[in-house]
Amino acid sequence: MSPKVGVAPLRREQIVRATIRCLARDGYAGLTMKKVARTAGVSQGILHYYFADKRAILVAALAAVTADLDRRVATAQARGSREPRTRLRALITACLRLAVEEREFWIVFVEFWGEMMHDRRLRAINAALYERMRRQIGTLIAQGIRAGTFRRVDRLQAAAVILALVDGVSLQLTFDPKAFGIATAVQFCEDALTRFLGKEAS
Repeated sequence: MSPKVGVAPLRREQIVRATIRCLARDGYAGLTMKKVARTAGVSQGILHYYFADKRAILVAALAAVTADLDRRVATAQARGSREPRTRLRALITACLRLAVEEREFWIVFVEFWGEMMHDRRLRAINAALYERMRRQIGTLIAQGIRAGTFRRVDRLQAAAVILALVDGVSLQLTFDPKAFGIATAVQFCEDALTRFLGKEAS
């Protein structure tokens, strides 16, 4: 029996949010459809109506946390100037804040990465996600090069380096939030990017 009109999107989001909580608590190895159904407050029959198996629900969880990050980045960038360096800093800050403010979201990324190493379809999803992110960052770098703010570099290769930096610092914030704060993390990344993209760099 299909859900009532208008209920389906809300019910699906409810299930995905429950999945994120379960992944943060038990990891993918401990994830079961029964646990997700119980956490979401729905029957397993309802759960299977929306998702065939736990791989499908993992993909949905990844899509949800990625969409949330996209919204955070867009909001942060809208607050500042259109200058490429400012927009790049806003992107980095939004990513780092997610690791502290929504720690369970970053755990979803970690759990997904672990599973994709053994699943070709998941690797393809991750590759497409990272390609999109490199293009997004690369666009800002290209704008900075044209504006004379950044030195001339291969924008996609530079984007890959920046993405690796953000991932690495975000993971440290996720694993050990007491190691350093957001302000320190942002300053560290900004200093690294100044040396990497600055006109004085060789």
